[in-house]
Amino acid sequence: MLLQHKDGQGTPAPGTEAVSLTSVRKVYGKGAAAVTALDDVTVGIPRGSFTAVMGPSGSGKSTFLHCAAGLDTPTSGTVRLGGTDLSGMNEVKLTELRRARVGFVFQAFNLVSSLDVAQNVTLPLRLSGTRTDKRWLEEILARVGLTERAHHRPAQLSGGQQQRVAIARALITRPEVIFGDEPTGALDTVTGRDVLTLLRQAVDETGQTVVMVTHDPVAAGYADTVLFLADGRIADSMAKPSADRVAERMAVLGGRA
Repeated sequence: MLLQHKDGQGTPAPGTEAVSLTSVRKVYGKGAAAVTALDDVTVGIPRGSFTAVMGPSGSGKSTFLHCAAGLDTPTSGTVRLGGTDLSGMNEVKLTELRRARVGFVFQAFNLVSSLDVAQNVTLPLRLSGTRTDKRWLEEILARVGLTERAHHRPAQLSGGQQQRVAIARALITRPEVIFGDEPTGALDTVTGRDVLTLLRQAVDETGQTVVMVTHDPVAAGYADTVLFLADGRIADSMAKPSADRVAERMAVLGGRA
């Protein structure tokens, strides 16, 4: 559940958030061409929770995710990952932080075609110079159902299997937060459900924190909380969402993204 100010804005309580944004603004361009993608966003996302982010096209969903994950720098305001303030970090420090403490799952699987499944999964460890824990790798591959595919290359896998590789890669570093940007957008309904179940299990069984941008009310129904964005602001939040309730709220906000 999101922590709230009396004025309705989310606020972090020290030590309880995996991610917190405080008065975050993000403006692209200058002068008459300036576009405000995020407008004074303040919210805390609790550790061990699954949060879906939704909103109409142009509402600021992707910018929210990118700022929260340290992929983009706010024009003003503060972003914290756990107790770490990302403000003022240079790109080298941000890259090190993302490799060690953040996992990513995107709509495009972003796998390296010349590497097999196990090599793709352990790539973040190799990039950071960290030795692979073989038992942990085996556990992760078993969790995503790819034990028998460990030495297959991406071209030998279905789309759903490739996304499972991406989830395993996101989990391998034991990250504090997994960020998903439309992780089921390129998958059929049944395969998408399997991927969402894996993300849900990451929260319930290992205490991960998942923050996922989605346009799909069914996907949002797997979350603990849905954040609704409109015009760069948090317009509403919903605890214990259902697909029907989410779809009704999105219709009010202006449709699907």
